[in-house]
Amino acid sequence: MNDPLNRNVVSAQSIPEVFGSMVFNDHVMRERLPKDTYKALKKTMELGKSLDRTIANVVANAMKDWAVEKGATHFTHWFQPMTGITAEKHDSFISPEGDTAVIMEFSGKELVKGEPDASSFPSGGLRATFEARGYTAWDPSAYAFIKDHTLCIPTVFCSYSGEALDKKTPLLRSMEVINKQALRILRLFGNTSATRVNTTVGPEQEYFLVDDKLYRQREDLILCGRTLFGAKPPKGQELEDHYFGVIKPRVMDYMADLDQELWKLGIFAKTEHNEVAPAQHELAPIFNNTNLATDHNQLTMEIMKKVARRHGLACLLHEKPFEGINGSGKHNNWSISTNTGVNLLEPGDSPRENAQFLLFLTAVIKAVDEYQDLLRVSVASAGNDHRLGANEAPPAIVSIFLGDDLTEILDAIESGSPYSKRDAEELKVGVHILPRFPKDTTDRNRTSPFAFTGNKFEFRMLGSDLSIAGPNIILNTIVAEELSQFADVLEKAADFNTELQELIRKTISEHKRIIFNGNNYSEEWVQEAERRGLLNLKTTADALPSFIAPKNLELFTKHKIFTTTELHSRYEILMEVYCKKLHIEALTMADMARKQILPAIAKYSSLLTKSALEKKQLTCDNACAYEVEIVKELSADAAGLLDSVRKMETDLERAENESDITARAMFYKDTVLSGMAAVRSYADHAETITAKEYWPFPNYTDLLYSL
Repeated sequence: MNDPLNRNVVSAQSIPEVFGSMVFNDHVMRERLPKDTYKALKKTMELGKSLDRTIANVVANAMKDWAVEKGATHFTHWFQPMTGITAEKHDSFISPEGDTAVIMEFSGKELVKGEPDASSFPSGGLRATFEARGYTAWDPSAYAFIKDHTLCIPTVFCSYSGEALDKKTPLLRSMEVINKQALRILRLFGNTSATRVNTTVGPEQEYFLVDDKLYRQREDLILCGRTLFGAKPPKGQELEDHYFGVIKPRVMDYMADLDQELWKLGIFAKTEHNEVAPAQHELAPIFNNTNLATDHNQLTMEIMKKVARRHGLACLLHEKPFEGINGSGKHNNWSISTNTGVNLLEPGDSPRENAQFLLFLTAVIKAVDEYQDLLRVSVASAGNDHRLGANEAPPAIVSIFLGDDLTEILDAIESGSPYSKRDAEELKVGVHILPRFPKDTTDRNRTSPFAFTGNKFEFRMLGSDLSIAGPNIILNTIVAEELSQFADVLEKAADFNTELQELIRKTISEHKRIIFNGNNYSEEWVQEAERRGLLNLKTTADALPSFIAPKNLELFTKHKIFTTTELHSRYEILMEVYCKKLHIEALTMADMARKQILPAIAKYSSLLTKSALEKKQLTCDNACAYEVEIVKELSADAAGLLDSVRKMETDLERAENESDITARAMFYKDTVLSGMAAVRSYADHAETITAKEYWPFPNYTDLLYSL
């Protein structure tokens, strides 16, 4: 196929051959590993067994041979530190052979363990800067892959003293915990065939595409990922004509190229479409186990940006790149399934299967109610604060949408009354068969932060550039905690069905406040949520202290997801990131205001002043009324802008002098953010009355409608 971008374009017929071609997956392992080695490696992957060094050497050699055949020259331990992005240090396969030759080698030791410098990664006080040693360890449950001529080996990352310095280690811990507790429940229902329970995730990824030439003219987009200035364009998203609209040719070329790059890495890119806002789009993958889905989403975000540059585009993953325009989220579709193919969040074909479904469902309900603060923490960021509650995303209040049918069933169980779709007969858990809940009868509330959608829950509060590791660590852990409590009760039950019925009824009664099927965008819901006693942690600074609340410390340490030290370090890191991002944004605003906006206002004002003076010499005062009026307005804007910038700069100094990180974060939230809003208000007004050719950078119309 002829391709002006010189891509390796594939035909539809060859997609199955291309898919996963850059992944050392099960098919490749079967083909290249001795049978005994393959079986040992699979046992390691499925059951978490340790891998003998001899076997590791065989795997490493086969992996190296395969990678070299694919054009790889280097290898790296690919890990996910607390920066929110991935990290990698590349080493070549070459080893000296004599003085003048090299051979390509890769040992089991190099595969299993690495030692990158950990000194410059966030640690939240886990170690001093001079304590540089950190270790990466192979995660054999995730496949190695080739990216940019480098063999990437997914790994965990820990400190010299063993504390987790990454996002993957606690995610793997949480997956083990929910596996253990879910199996306890399954055994109570007589299920002896399932040997593993995994959570699965399908993260829908929203993003913006803008012309790269325009992007590079905006200091705020380059440094902060969002526009810090920008007057509202004449046309936004009010006509709702972009959503699911015809995809523009330039964007379609990008999407086609992106799909191919993702498919090579075994990423199940499935659905793509225009989103609500102009220039906004979405990519959705097929479900995968949570560990792989997390790896794949990190790769997806990286490749989105890389492919965009190839097409002369810039991909924006910030949660709110444009004021007054729909922000970008990432819907985290979470479910729980056995290795025998049973989705535990789907009603079955027998009373016992339905009882099991109801128990898992109520465990989720109880978990979300009791740990609503942790779910809010898991999506907290300076960027997402601009998006949550902005009538485009769920509010900061956590609630569950179940749909009318399922809510009615739970009401009937709680009250002991007949279910209306049956004869006048009390609905008993473990006795009656429940109706099926097709997806199209439950997925009707796009305003809910946590919605049941047939056989999964869709957690909609995530921001678009967030690693999905954090929210899924929380989901896995809190549901595992409730399953463990349920198992503790039911394992001692004298009459299983009676205890089961009462446990489900009691759970519904105590936690139904978290269920809300109405409009989460409405002010009435905010008031109703307050009456119900639900939390409304509006900002990151408000939410983050919950991370180290005593009940949450107890939860994480009980299940060995985090140590107390690891929890406090993460709190410090998250607070630091919040403050640093706002600090960078404020400095960028000051820089743009002083070096670009104020000079532009002065230049245009000078032009108008000269015009007014020339007109005044020729004719009466009324002839220069326009120029005089605009100069007055611009002068007021310039004066207000300069004063507000000075105040903001003074506030920044005060903020950075605050040694207590919690107090500093609150100061940024309460003082610096309001100062930034004042700076923006003057600049945005000035933009509306300044001639376009004098404004120093592309405006919203340019950015949103240039493709």
